[in-house]
Amino acid sequence: MKTKWIAVLLLVAGCQQKPAEYQTTAVTRGDITQVVTATGQLNPVINVQVGSQISGTIEKLFADFNSAVTNGQVIAQLDPATYQAILHQTEGDLASAKAALELAQVNARRSQQLLADKLIPQSDYDQTIATLHQAEANVQVRTAAVEKSRVDFDRCTIYSPVDGIVISRNVDVGQTVAASLSAPTLFVIANDLTKMQIDANVAEADIGGVVVDQEVEFTVDAFPGRTFHGKVIQVRNSPITVQNVVSYDTVIGVQNPDFKLRPGMTANVSIIVAQRTDTLRVLNAALRYRPADAKPTGKRPGRGPRNLYVLDAKNQPQPVPVKTGITDGIYTEIVEGLKEGDKVVTGTTQPAAKNNSQPASPFGGGMPRRF
Repeated sequence: MKTKWIAVLLLVAGCQQKPAEYQTTAVTRGDITQVVTATGQLNPVINVQVGSQISGTIEKLFADFNSAVTNGQVIAQLDPATYQAILHQTEGDLASAKAALELAQVNARRSQQLLADKLIPQSDYDQTIATLHQAEANVQVRTAAVEKSRVDFDRCTIYSPVDGIVISRNVDVGQTVAASLSAPTLFVIANDLTKMQIDANVAEADIGGVVVDQEVEFTVDAFPGRTFHGKVIQVRNSPITVQNVVSYDTVIGVQNPDFKLRPGMTANVSIIVAQRTDTLRVLNAALRYRPADAKPTGKRPGRGPRNLYVLDAKNQPQPVPVKTGITDGIYTEIVEGLKEGDKVVTGTTQPAAKNNSQPASPFGGGMPRRF
């Protein structure tokens, strides 16, 4: 029995002294593209809301969803009967005011002649002139009232302010619109759907690398197998804070010649912030590897030079300080410290002795018991 336990202890000691086997990867050359990801919504570049400045009942509609319209085209008609009646009334008031003005002018000329002949006192003449001025002012007031009522009458006809496509119609024939507090929206017209934009919310941690004219790739759920392209045209300074998460609106210009992209679609955006071609690179797994007995450097990750590990002649990992560049999430650029073909440690296939791992008992039933 004693001999059997000695054999077990020798077997355990032999297992603990077995050197670790290391997984390595080679430093290679290739292309790296660093991107900033975000999501946003597709919108027309110019989105015009057509409303009504007056209240009334929709009498006719001349445009519907997806209708192509031109600048100045009639797209809706409100019932004009009330405003036409008001226009006629103000025109009658203006005619009456003009007649009163003519009488005041005749009285003024007569009073002037009588005053010259000293047949009336100065006060009567002054009263006649004041009446004339009042008649002139009344004509101006009535003229303005006619102009206002004519404007209201003309507003019964709704015109398209731009060339474009109707993407929303919010009223039906016979519906009453009330413009007492705010102008109700009748139509929404997209000026040109061949040119669209994405309003992407970029996180504050990534916004520092985003600048105007950077290339953008994005996808939409409607076409999962197709990649669309755009360009950053504006990075807005106004922050957007949602549940203490700060982001910034980044406007991306998009060409849409085949009208595949539609307003409101959600875009998954990748903004290309840096690119390297034929550069030294290594798998990111090599940056995460550290031997069990490695001493902490006290440096924050990503600050200053960092160590990668290569195997020496004794098959032991040795630190090599390197300077890294951009990363695409899979590979990281090596600026200096290594050369093409160097083998860099990415992990171990068997724990080393210092990991305090214990082999299974040769007798089965798990690990040997300690006495």
